[in-house]
Amino acid sequence: MKKVIRLSDHFTYRSLLRFTMPSIVMLVFTSIYGVVDGFFVSNFVGKTAFAAVNFIMPFLLILGCVGFMMGTGGGALIAKTMGEGDLKKANQIFSMVVWFSCLCGLILAVLGHVFLEPAARALGAEGQMLTDSIAYGRVILTAIPAYVLQYEFQCLFVTAEKPKLGLYVTVAAGLTNVVLDAVFVAGFSWGVLGAAAATALSQCVGGILPLIYFVRPNTSKLRLTKAKFHGRTMLKVCANGSSELMSNISMSLVAMLYNVQLLHYAGQNGIAAYGVLMYVNMIFQAAFLGYAVGSAPIVSYHYGGRNGKELRNLLKRSLWIIAVFAVAMFLSAELLAKPLARMFVGYESELMAITLRGFVIYSFSFLFSGFAIFGSSFFTALNDGLTSALISFLRTLVLQVIAVLLLPLVWEIDGIWLSIVVAEMMAVAVTVVFLIVKQRKYGY
Repeated sequence: MKKVIRLSDHFTYRSLLRFTMPSIVMLVFTSIYGVVDGFFVSNFVGKTAFAAVNFIMPFLLILGCVGFMMGTGGGALIAKTMGEGDLKKANQIFSMVVWFSCLCGLILAVLGHVFLEPAARALGAEGQMLTDSIAYGRVILTAIPAYVLQYEFQCLFVTAEKPKLGLYVTVAAGLTNVVLDAVFVAGFSWGVLGAAAATALSQCVGGILPLIYFVRPNTSKLRLTKAKFHGRTMLKVCANGSSELMSNISMSLVAMLYNVQLLHYAGQNGIAAYGVLMYVNMIFQAAFLGYAVGSAPIVSYHYGGRNGKELRNLLKRSLWIIAVFAVAMFLSAELLAKPLARMFVGYESELMAITLRGFVIYSFSFLFSGFAIFGSSFFTALNDGLTSALISFLRTLVLQVIAVLLLPLVWEIDGIWLSIVVAEMMAVAVTVVFLIVKQRKYGY
């Protein structure tokens, strides 16, 4: 029988990968089943509908990413409190965070319905693409409360030392989406409405099943109970997870800007090609993010226990693991570019050519992005939300906006693909500076 890995353990490369692997697989699987909509819409509905789904998706992601803020910020504070030996307080914080997230999800669903159409029009959607964008978005918005919880529990399952259970829930949600996409889109020909319904139902599975688990008596250290709202604690949770919120919002805003630029330089073909690249990017970034989510409670626990030696051990091993991941992802992206492009847009030669060109340039970003993602998460785990937010803000918004506005002036559409590479390289430099400056303060 394999030894159960606890947050309090000394971690080797093997045990670190064993503990974080469920989180990595969980987030990668979440990304893969999110890609399923695009595959079915592109191949069974058409290019315009495919472009519409990718066009409105960043707006929808902004609403759901509040769950990531609550999950990472709350998880770090809960794990730190557990490391200090106060399990009762940890459960109080856990319950407050989850119930508050439910309320936030309901409010965001209402706001989403109000601003969906104005946002689509402001970004430049018109005609059939506007109609499809709004139809897809309205269905997804009904499941936003569950989507917020799904994001949140992906982090909190790890804090509860139940990463495998989180993986099982994600697999169940993913299979729901895949099967229903096949039935609704390929079988019943319901178009973008069918794809949206499949995704919304899968999000309900991913958000509601964990809620039921934690409400009932369970074998984890955490359980949902009645909770009082403590403004100062919630403010600390939000501040701690602000980097992840900023990262997700910024990525969505930048994706909107990419769509605007691509619409200008390449029309609907540019947006469709970018959609394919984003699917691959979502999967690969999910691996880095999964490792960051899986390792964060360990860092928080040992920070709470003032164990500087183990913090140094975790940082060193993590950087080597990310380096190996980065090289593997770059090589995979280069080798799989043609098969992936053909799978999504092989029905049109011009669109296929644009997508392949984008792959060749864009894939270099995978060599750098993991280090900044981990660096931001590392500081969140140390309960240093400000430093984490600065890294995320610069990486996902400032640097990318500057690059995507300036580089196309010189290299046109190639400049759009190249902008992410330049931004990620600069983000790594920023992360290294913060790690050096903060080393003495946190003792790693």
